[in-house]
This record gives sequence, C-alpha cells and structure tokens, in this order.
Amino acid sequence: MPYEWTKPDTDHSVELHLWPYRSLPKRDFFWFMSGTAALMTMPLVAVFGTAVLWGVLPFMLIAIWAVWYAIGRSYKDGELLEALVIEPEHCHLTRHNPRGAPQEWQANPYWVQVQRHETGGPVEDYLTLKGNGREVEIGSFLTAEERRKLYIELKQAFHEVK
Repeated sequence: MPYEWTKPDTDHSVELHLWPYRSLPKRDFFWFMSGTAALMTMPLVAVFGTAVLWGVLPFMLIAIWAVWYAIGRSYKDGELLEALVIEPEHCHLTRHNPRGAPQEWQANPYWVQVQRHETGGPVEDYLTLKGNGREVEIGSFLTAEERRKLYIELKQAFHEVK
C-alpha cells in the first residue's frame, strides 16, 4: 500500500503518510534505460558504415532522450506526499506538492466528517475530509480499492481519537 500509519510518541495521536505508487523504482531506472537503448540500437547494426546511419541516429537519440525526460518528469510528479496528523484536540493535513507551495488544512477532529463519494468525484470512491468550513480531498492518487480501505481506516482513526 502506498500509505502507512504511524503512532508518534504522544498518546492518542496517529499519523498517516500517503504517496503515489511507483511502478518503476529509481534503482531500476538505469537497467530500463540501458535495455531501451540496446533494443533501439540493434536495428542500426545493419546500417553501420553507411550514410543512412547518420540520418537515423539523431532521431534515435531524440527518442531515447524523450523516454529519459518523460520518466524523469514522472519521478518529479511522484514526489507528492500527503501527511495527516490526528490528535485529540487537533488534526492537520499537509499536501507537499512536487511543484509549488505545500497546501495545509486543519480542524478539530471531533467535527471532521470523512466522506466517500462513490460517484460524482474526479475519481471513483473519492475521499474527502470536511471540517472547519472546508472540504479537502485526500488520497486521490490511490486506486479505488485502496481508497475504500483507507475510508474505513480513517473513520476508525477519527473515532478512536475522539
């Protein structure tokens, strides 16, 4: 699961960290790019020593660079982190965006409503926290199954803290 619950040193508080799923870990990026470059270079063996090589080579290098850039951009977008701290008198949600300032929301956990919108949201089983006059999304990058499970866990966490 791309989220984890932790219990800080203080009594009766919990912390939730959520992040997007990474299908290609950074440690495997080198091997993926090496394989991509090797597979793209194989057809060039037939044209080594001819003028055709110099006509095809720039396009192949541009394609390799484009894959490198797209995966790098995906890693940058994946640096998103949401942190929810629930304490008896206070809850605080911080969304650390990859580009831009962090977004913050806070409320009294007694009045917070955890809502799951099965339809009508930007994603299936859209999760929101409502309190202090605002409604904020949480975990929109999770799968629908993970959001359903998180909904139950959030309801339980807010119930236990109250």
